[in-house]
Amino acid sequence: MLRNITIGQYMARDSIIHNMDPRIKIVITIMMITALFFIDSFSGYGLFFLSVLVIISLSRIPLLRIIKGLRPVLFLVMLTLILHVFFTRGGEVIWQWGFISIEAEGLYTGFFMVTRIVLLIIFTSLLTLTTSPLELTDGIEYLLSPLKRVGVPASELAMMMTIALRFIPTLLEEADKIMKAQMARGADFESGNIVKRARNLIPLLVPLFISAFRRADDLALAMESRCYHGGEGRTRLYELKVKGTDFAALGVALLLCMVFIYF
Repeated sequence: MLRNITIGQYMARDSIIHNMDPRIKIVITIMMITALFFIDSFSGYGLFFLSVLVIISLSRIPLLRIIKGLRPVLFLVMLTLILHVFFTRGGEVIWQWGFISIEAEGLYTGFFMVTRIVLLIIFTSLLTLTTSPLELTDGIEYLLSPLKRVGVPASELAMMMTIALRFIPTLLEEADKIMKAQMARGADFESGNIVKRARNLIPLLVPLFISAFRRADDLALAMESRCYHGGEGRTRLYELKVKGTDFAALGVALLLCMVFIYF
């Protein structure tokens, strides 16, 4: 399950989406996510899902890979559905047993919120799947550059955000290795109730934190040995350039956002 997490992972492809300017992709992602929270009908979600399918097709990312990325958050999705189904009141009573009841409003709200969460995770994952960590750093740094005038360290913030995203799959892979090693020695992470499972994860967290601190120290030494000192005066091998296709994609995204907000 840990390997299925798509946030922070990058899949190299030669596609229209991969070749887009990272700044435009970040802006489009923010716009689409904002528009997603304005949608209040399943028809709007249907149009949003169709646009996501088009983007996935253009990016040449396997759809099965995107679907597998939802498995780690399946617990969160089911918990959201259950809470809304049993605790949201309103509408016709569909099922009742004692004081427990399922009403139409709770069922509608539950599936509505689950759909929003799934679309949010899919669209956010597309940004990291189609944008390399270096491009993502440059894009975030450029978008945050106006804040430098008020003393905000935009370069350092961009680097921290990108390193955090990049370390997610690395730490998950490390956790998977530690878990398999401890299971080979008799550790049990699957049986028992939720409290027992949480306690069984404590032996996993200690070596994972030690490994994370060790990796962070190695990364700091590597950056220091290469004389990294932020974005001031630093040159780039590849300069970001916005092309006509990027402006066209931004215009299409803006039009879609207006349609989503309308729905």
